[in-house]
Amino acid sequence: MKERFSKLLLGEDMSGSGKGVCTAVTISNSVTNLYATVFGQSLRLEPLKPEKKLMWKREMDCLLSICDYIVEFIPKTQILRDGTALEVMESRPRSDIYINLPALRKLDAMLMEVLDSFQDAEFWYAEQGSMSSNSTRSGSFRRVITQRKEEKWWVPVPCVPSNGLSEESRKHLRHKRDCAYQIHKASMAINSSILAEMEIPDTYIASLPKSGRASLGDTIYRNMYTADKFSPGNLLDCLNLASEHEALELADRVEASMYTWRRKACLSHSKSSWNMVKDLMSDNDRTDKNHILAERAETLLFCLKQRYPELSQTSLDTCKIQYNQDVGQAILESYSRVLEGLAFNIVAWIEDVLCEDKLVRSQEQ
Repeated sequence: MKERFSKLLLGEDMSGSGKGVCTAVTISNSVTNLYATVFGQSLRLEPLKPEKKLMWKREMDCLLSICDYIVEFIPKTQILRDGTALEVMESRPRSDIYINLPALRKLDAMLMEVLDSFQDAEFWYAEQGSMSSNSTRSGSFRRVITQRKEEKWWVPVPCVPSNGLSEESRKHLRHKRDCAYQIHKASMAINSSILAEMEIPDTYIASLPKSGRASLGDTIYRNMYTADKFSPGNLLDCLNLASEHEALELADRVEASMYTWRRKACLSHSKSSWNMVKDLMSDNDRTDKNHILAERAETLLFCLKQRYPELSQTSLDTCKIQYNQDVGQAILESYSRVLEGLAFNIVAWIEDVLCEDKLVRSQEQ
């Protein structure tokens, strides 16, 4: 703990020369590294080892304790002995921490309960083979893995009895899969909301393309601009993305174009503040070309993330985390991100066991 405390103060610069990263980035890295240490070798659907569980709880409690001192002041009426009402200010955790941190702690505890529930399981693992793991994520939980030997060979493969799992065991697996999936959705929602609140770094703004059309390409641009009723789903169907890598590349380009058009829309209305307010209150901006394109780019990006729920972070998200200086946001973002990853892995591990059970039962028939 002394070592971790020292690294936090030094900003990960062991030379002590003051060239380390800011506190927010250091804490974010600490949460990420702790997750890798505790769960990095977890490739099986089984309870976490006691020493690992203790390490996770002890060190996360230490990192999260910082939030106890991130406060805001709210007015409170205090009644004196003589009946006089006096308004005073009292402190409480900052609103984003007050709302999200208890929820994340609850999700964390629920994930540990899901893992603990597989203490006495009917399935086991072979040391060699492959299955979906931390390094092999699919775009959908419903993906069927048909070529396991082409996956990572060192990842253990689930095995089930020759006659398959009992109905009770299958029911338990499905129930825990649904629980982990809901935890994944909740963690992802919190993470997305925290990232949305982070400031956009100047370096990202400076790197935006001068033209959204040039960033997206003529085909996508024409579909977005000329269509009377824009359908992001139909556009994605036409693009026929072959991999998540292509989807992430498209997400980066769409997001960059969206902010390019938003910036142009703001620049085209650089009037006095009162006129700006009146314009925002009216529907005049709705007919602005840049405004329309920015809105359509936003809907396309949303549809893309829905279709590929396990996309890696976009360039903007990565840039926000790298340049973020808000310690509270850094803790909430990193905590929700690692819980999201763990929940995804648990769902994938359960799917692998169910897939193996289905395969064995089909062979029996």
